[in-house]
Amino acid sequence: MAKALIIIGVALVVAGVMLHFGLFKHIPLGRLPGDIRIEGKNGSFYFPIVTCLIVSFILSILVRMFK
Repeated sequence: MAKALIIIGVALVVAGVMLHFGLFKHIPLGRLPGDIRIEGKNGSFYFPIVTCLIVSFILSILVRMFK
């Protein structure tokens, strides 16, 4: 369990550094076709459902690889 937490922590740090330096700019996560955006005059609602599905799929593959 400890080894898995260390690997996850390192992966999060690497992803954070990549986000900080803009290495994910060409990947439009959060703005994909199928993400739900409803804007009204009193407010807005945004739910990135396709982005969530893609991230879930990638994380599932990574978990299966390290299992």
